[in-house]
Amino acid sequence: MRTLPQALAMLLRVLQAQLSALWLCLAPFSCRLLRGALLPGRSPVPTVPTSVNYHFTRQCNYRCGFCFHTAKTSFVLPLEEARRGLAMLKEAGMEKINFSGGEPFLQERGEFVGKLIQFCKQELKLPSVSIVSNGSMIRERWFKRYGEYLDILAVSCDSFDEEVNVLIGRGQGNKNHIENLQRLRKWCREYAVAFKLNSVINRFNVDEDMNEQIKALNPVRWKVFQCLLIEGENTGEDALREAEKFIISDEDFERFLDRHREVSCLVPESNQKMRDSYLILDEYMRFLNCRNGRKEPSKSILDVGVEHAIKFSGFDEKMFLNRGGKYVWSKADMKLEW
Repeated sequence: MRTLPQALAMLLRVLQAQLSALWLCLAPFSCRLLRGALLPGRSPVPTVPTSVNYHFTRQCNYRCGFCFHTAKTSFVLPLEEARRGLAMLKEAGMEKINFSGGEPFLQERGEFVGKLIQFCKQELKLPSVSIVSNGSMIRERWFKRYGEYLDILAVSCDSFDEEVNVLIGRGQGNKNHIENLQRLRKWCREYAVAFKLNSVINRFNVDEDMNEQIKALNPVRWKVFQCLLIEGENTGEDALREAEKFIISDEDFERFLDRHREVSCLVPESNQKMRDSYLILDEYMRFLNCRNGRKEPSKSILDVGVEHAIKFSGFDEKMFLNRGGKYVWSKADMKLEW
């Protein structure tokens, strides 16, 4: 009869043999995982640029005090180079492109961005093409010529009090931002373009009640951003703006959201959600990494390719999905009553 120590020794030998057999089965897979995780510059799963924001110009006709993509250069890529970069992004897996600025309609009075969206729909056949604009330079003739190629027009409006808009910097002489917003909403309906609204919540509008106006406009999405500081853009020695006076606390932002909780199209974005959850291309087609509180550029995709440049984007795909970055973004799938 075996003693207790002998029985335990035998049990340990059996377990050791089973573990050795299991290791022999798993070793090849473990090596592959380690190679992918540990080799410098190598990613196990390459980031796919599903949704990209291309800020092709930094120039703007407004002077919003909190702007975090300011007019630090006047550079704009030649049309053919921009098209080449867009084709590279499509090849890498891009499904949605958003054109922004600056003000996209400043370049050639909207013809430049018009040609880009036409290329993206006709040649690249992207499911979703959108533009973010302050709306001040868009004319009905542009909708007649290019509206069919645009899925979503997002118009920036931070207040329904014109005096507040002027205070923020969304003013241009005698033009009324609110009246222009109403006109753009009408044209979007007439030319079958989904209408979206973007608002930056800051010290001057945080106490405003926008429920009635938002429901009347009935956008497909109302993106509500918490005012964000970016070193070198709207804060710091080399910045063109001083946005500190616009900043609100997380608690203030939550109060604004709670006041508008009945608005079904509201999509909130706190500072945390905004900073790492966007793939941003600048005017040179460089990805901008905002993880450290400033915009650190990669090399241009035109020089090194998408797969290499995107490694330096700081993109957090989980946060992108968490903030609702993937949604029904093609107007063909929205089933809207135009």
